[in-house]
Amino acid sequence: MLDVLKHSWALLLGMLLLMLGNGLQGSLLGVRGSSAGFSAFEMSVVMSAYFAGFLLASRLTPGMIRRVGHVRVFAALGSFISAVLILYPAFPHPLVWTAERMVIGFCYCGVYVTAESWLNNASSNESRGQALSAYMIVQMLGIIAAQAILLVPDPSGFLLFVIPSVLVSVAFAPILLSVAPTPAFDTTRRMSLRELYGVSPLGVTGMFLLGGVFSAQFGMAAVFAAEAGLKLTQISMFVAAFYVGALVTQYPLGWLSDRMDRRRLVAIVALAGGLASCVAAAMPEKFPVLLFAALVAGGAANPLYSLLIAYTNDFLEPENMASASAGMLFVNGVGAIAGPIVTGYAIQTFGLGGFFGLIAVLLLGLTVYAVWRMTQRKAPTVDETGAYTAVLPTATPVALEAIQEVAIEAAEAAEAADLAGDPGGSTQQTS
Repeated sequence: MLDVLKHSWALLLGMLLLMLGNGLQGSLLGVRGSSAGFSAFEMSVVMSAYFAGFLLASRLTPGMIRRVGHVRVFAALGSFISAVLILYPAFPHPLVWTAERMVIGFCYCGVYVTAESWLNNASSNESRGQALSAYMIVQMLGIIAAQAILLVPDPSGFLLFVIPSVLVSVAFAPILLSVAPTPAFDTTRRMSLRELYGVSPLGVTGMFLLGGVFSAQFGMAAVFAAEAGLKLTQISMFVAAFYVGALVTQYPLGWLSDRMDRRRLVAIVALAGGLASCVAAAMPEKFPVLLFAALVAGGAANPLYSLLIAYTNDFLEPENMASASAGMLFVNGVGAIAGPIVTGYAIQTFGLGGFFGLIAVLLLGLTVYAVWRMTQRKAPTVDETGAYTAVLPTATPVALEAIQEVAIEAAEAAEAADLAGDPGGSTQQTS
């Protein structure tokens, strides 16, 4: 890990500052939208636009990089992010914010693609898993720390929009001034959704449902908290709780996933998140209950993303793992676009309980489907399963393909060990 930090500190520092800006602007819009009189449904459309822009950029950014290069794409998209952050308070209208959020989502995805290309290029085969883990931890810490900045005085003024703009602008300095060479860029052939569903119905269905869960948490948590009348300190704690839970559970659940039927673990984790969400949906006015539910739901949803990728890989040949990543990302993105809109409708129709109510429905639906799939196909043995690598739902095609490379290398190493008759060649956790 020290070697990873030595070679990639500039990139990781830049990403920490970028996530501070992104985590802050998402929560701040939820608070300011409520104070400006936007309805929950209007804010849901605003928040959904981020994921639409993100999904669009995941398709278009690779072509942009091939045409003009990493540095130009990185700098141009960063400039747009900084500018839009300043423009938010100047035009407080739902339609304007929707357009701006879509631009922000597009630009952040493009920035992630570029940064992850650098990280992947700077990592050796031996250090790639550690580099991806460090990258994920930095992203999570950035989002969590951003909620504390929300407590800076004068939330109704311009200062809290200026702060993320400055953070984003400063974030590019260590990355662009680093001596790391610009990496070559290429993408892998995509596997069709029909092929992917045939390989792993649970993986595809689960990815769609989790897209809705994650986007509800990331996009609508602050909106719900503002609608619930929570104080600014409580909103900050509530939003941060989702990511604290994810950070705590990611690696223990990964350790378990390499030692048991992953479908059973998916069902157990989704059930825990669903039941906690049911309790919060029934008592949305009790802050301690909301905080507990956020910890459990966040601790369930983020690791489930990694679990479903690892489970899908169990049924793929190593040469097909990377090509499956784009399909998984697309399915998750479609669910993420729909998530905030359905959440906003649920809050407006059923009241405050609609926020956690929707999360409960999605997670319990995943539980039922995982249990049903256990009756349809025999699980691979533990020795036949691939490695678990932690990954966030915000992963771009570059990060997801890099994670698949880690899984491919682990699968090939395990296969070579089996052929050599090495009893210690069973798959180990890579992160």
